[in-house]
Amino acid sequence: MMVELTSVPGAALPVGELAAHLRLARGFSDDGSQDGQLESCLRAASSAIEARIGKALFERRFALTLVAWHDPEAHVLPLAPVSRIDSVKVITRAGAETLVDPGLYALRHDRHRPVLAATGTALPTPSQGGTIEVEFTAGYAAEWTGIPADLRQAVLILAGEFWGQDLAADTGMPFSVSVLLEPHRPMRLRGAAQ
Repeated sequence: MMVELTSVPGAALPVGELAAHLRLARGFSDDGSQDGQLESCLRAASSAIEARIGKALFERRFALTLVAWHDPEAHVLPLAPVSRIDSVKVITRAGAETLVDPGLYALRHDRHRPVLAATGTALPTPSQGGTIEVEFTAGYAAEWTGIPADLRQAVLILAGEFWGQDLAADTGMPFSVSVLLEPHRPMRLRGAAQ
């Protein structure tokens, strides 16, 4: 199970850029009355794109809770790009937490599949009924301009679709957005080890 520990601040979202993309009237008569809805569309678009490509756009902290490692020597993290591992804890069934020494693990950076790897023979394991909690920071950047340009464009296009969406229409991801996302999607090979 993975949870988001920090969220994207509203100030980081490009509300003005989306308004310009949609050609909404801005300026002297702008009272900001549409900003909340624009922010909502940007959050929905960002979330949909992150789910599609398995990557965090804005940098933020996450907590991953596991009952066991996929591999005792290395565990593939479910989100990229990961900039750092903040902590690893082993938690007993009774709830007692033990912080794992950072010298026992290392982050192997990867564009699609970052890995938490043991520096020794194996990653620490919990006792029967216990869990492991990994806190990490993932995302391209804290600011909008640090996100790759094609992903920023995809967010604006999809947010624009959400802005003018006919709720009765049953449409998928717009083709233009799919094209922009393709280079960022992890390649999946049949028969390859996951």
